[in-house]
Amino acid sequence: MTLLVLACALLGVLVGSFLNVVVWRVPRGESVAHPPSACPSCGHAIRPRDNVPVLSWLLLRGRCRDCGAPISARYPLVELATAILFGLTAWRLGPVWELPAYLYLAAIAVALTLIDLDVRRLPNAIVLPSYVVGAALLLLPAMAAGEWDAYLRALLGALALFALYFALAFAYPAGMGFGDVKLAGVLGLYLGWLGWGELAVGAFLGFLLGGAWGVVLLLAKRAGRKSAIPFGPFMLGGALLAVFVGGALSQAYVNLLVA
Repeated sequence: MTLLVLACALLGVLVGSFLNVVVWRVPRGESVAHPPSACPSCGHAIRPRDNVPVLSWLLLRGRCRDCGAPISARYPLVELATAILFGLTAWRLGPVWELPAYLYLAAIAVALTLIDLDVRRLPNAIVLPSYVVGAALLLLPAMAAGEWDAYLRALLGALALFALYFALAFAYPAGMGFGDVKLAGVLGLYLGWLGWGELAVGAFLGFLLGGAWGVVLLLAKRAGRKSAIPFGPFMLGGALLAVFVGGALSQAYVNLLVA
């Protein structure tokens, strides 16, 4: 188990480096494959030795080797955050067939959170293919372990959460973007696989986190009652929390009702 967690954390560092490229290029409609990464200040291509996640940034002291321009600390932080998230996901799920699916969820959660915070959009280039990728990756455990009930629940969960957000967006278009609606279906797919309790907890936590942040902004006078805030990060945060603690929270709630 320890080796699995460490291996996934190492994979997360590498994926995090790629996510930095995704977060910068996808909102601009650029290819994530070409051209190679370069310094935005001087335009020099980044050497392979200067492209080692986290370590290169530390050795370069956060500056370009060619022009000395500062390199944002966000790059190594994204790599470290992805590594931690991958390691925690492996620790939570263990060596199961569905682990690759949830590592993919963790990866797009990092990318979409940063993009939504940066440009207030959830790009179709990431969200829409995630339906196909998620359904395909979850098909592996369904076939290998006979988890067809869970797979059907995942598909129904995607439909249910999509329908809920679609209804909210239809009722109050100013408060809910259609990007959130499309993302809801992806999250419903993953939470539905885990169980109806996780699905309910994930949806609830998304609204709870978003509402709490809105209150903080109001109290700090950083926003008004009609100010728009990116909701994708809270949806993703609520879903990830539900992956880790959704089952326990839903069971505790049921036990409270029974008591």
